[in-house]
Amino acid sequence: MTTTLYGIANCDTCRKARKWLDRFGVAHAFVDYRDVRQPPEVLVGWAAQAGGWNALVNRSSTTWRMLAPQRKAPGSDAEWKLLLREYPQLIRRPVVVTNDGVVSQGFTDSGFKQRFGVGG
Repeated sequence: MTTTLYGIANCDTCRKARKWLDRFGVAHAFVDYRDVRQPPEVLVGWAAQAGGWNALVNRSSTTWRMLAPQRKAPGSDAEWKLLLREYPQLIRRPVVVTNDGVVSQGFTDSGFKQRFGVGG
């Protein structure tokens, strides 16, 4: 299974997830989505699997808190896509995509053990 981990290189949670994948021998690639902005259709797919735009976004982040109030209430997919292309750091990290197209977010030891069927 090929896995791609999307996140930010200096994010502690992303680093923990990458170390976990290395420790359990899960082949993966890492993409910093600040450097490699994801196309709108990818963001739409992530949001769909995450349970919607609100589930995809980290509303407790400093970036979110610093947004102008009108930016915090996107009224359409187009506005969400624009916001996340402009501020990719708003996306909950990491986003994990396996070659079967399944998307998940976040990192926990138990969650990764279940997702990748390793570590008992």
